[in-house]
Amino acid sequence: MTQSGSIVNVLRHPTESRESVESVALILGAAVFVVSGVVALLVFWGSPAPISGPGSLGQFVALSSAIAAALVVVWATALRRSRNRGASVESDGPRLHWFDVAAIALAHAVIALLGWIAIAAVMAQSFVGAVVFPLSAAVLAGVATAVTAYVVFLSAVHLTPILLSLVLAVFLLVGAVTSMLSASDPLWWQKNLSTLGMTDDLSGNAFNLTLIIAGVLVTTIANYATVALPAGTETERRHRRFVRVSLILIGILLGCVGLFSLDVSLALHNLSATGMAIVYTTLVVRLRTLIPTTPTVFLWLGYVFVGVIGVLVVFFVTGYYNLTAVELILAVLVFSWLIVFMRNQGTSTASPATE
Repeated sequence: MTQSGSIVNVLRHPTESRESVESVALILGAAVFVVSGVVALLVFWGSPAPISGPGSLGQFVALSSAIAAALVVVWATALRRSRNRGASVESDGPRLHWFDVAAIALAHAVIALLGWIAIAAVMAQSFVGAVVFPLSAAVLAGVATAVTAYVVFLSAVHLTPILLSLVLAVFLLVGAVTSMLSASDPLWWQKNLSTLGMTDDLSGNAFNLTLIIAGVLVTTIANYATVALPAGTETERRHRRFVRVSLILIGILLGCVGLFSLDVSLALHNLSATGMAIVYTTLVVRLRTLIPTTPTVFLWLGYVFVGVIGVLVVFFVTGYYNLTAVELILAVLVFSWLIVFMRNQGTSTASPATE
C-alpha cells in the first residue's frame, strides 16, 4: 500500500523533488518501451529486418525516438510551467514561448533521429549481412526509444542555460555533418559553406533548418543566460538589456542566414551573416564594461577570437584561404564563444525544475 501510494503521489506531483523527477522519468521510459516495442513487433512481424537502411530497425528506432523526444519535451515543458506557476521571472528564469518550445523539441528530435541513424549505420558495418528477427527487433526498438525518452525528459525538465548550450552544440554538429555528408555536389567546399543550403534536397533542407532552429535556440538561451546578470541599478539594467538584445540579434540573424539562402536572396543572406559578425564583435569588445564581473581569461579569449577573425579576413582577401575555410573557422569560433559565455553566465541561474 505504501509503495502504491508513493507511486500515485509521484504521478500527481511529478516535479516536486529530484526523486519524483527521476521516478517519473523511469515510469515514462517503461511506458515508451511497451508502446514502441508493441508497434515494432507489428511492423516487423513475419520477416527479419535489416539493421540499417530503408525499412530497417535503425530507421524505425530513429523515427520513433524523434517522435518520442519531441512529445516528451512538450510534456516536460508543460510540467515545468505548472510547477513554476506564480513564480517570479527573476527567480525561476523567463517563460518559454511556443516557438522556444518548438525549437527545443525539434532540436532534441533531430539529435535523436540522426544519432540513431548513425549508430545503426555503424552497427550495420560491424555486422555485415546480419538481420534482426521480429521479437529481438521489438525489444531493441523498445529499449532504444525508452532510453531516448528517459534522457530527453531529464534534459527538458532540468532546463538551464548550461544544458541548452550543450543541446545547441550537439544540434549544430549533427545538422552540419548531415548536410555535408548528404550534399549532392561533393565539391561544394570549393565554393563556400552556404552552398550547402542552395539545393532542395536533404542537404539543403538540413542545413537551412539547422540554422533556423539554432537561431531560435540562441534567442531562448539569451533570456536564460542573462537573468542572473546584475540589475540593481539603472546602469546595470541597461547593460543587461544590451547583452540580452545582442544575443537575441545574433540568434535572429543566424536564423535569417538559413531563411534567406544564397539562391533566395544573396543580399539578405550576406547582410545577415555580416550583421551577426558585427554584433558579435561589438559584444566581445564591450563585455568588460557591460559585465565587470566577467573573468579576465574569458575576456581575453574573446579578444583572441576577434583577432583570429581579422586574420582570416586578411587570408581570404589575399587568396590564401577560400571562403569555405573562413566560414567554417568563423562559425566554430563564434559558437564556441557563445556556448562558453552561456555556460559561464548560466552557472548562477537556478534550474526552474525541481529546486
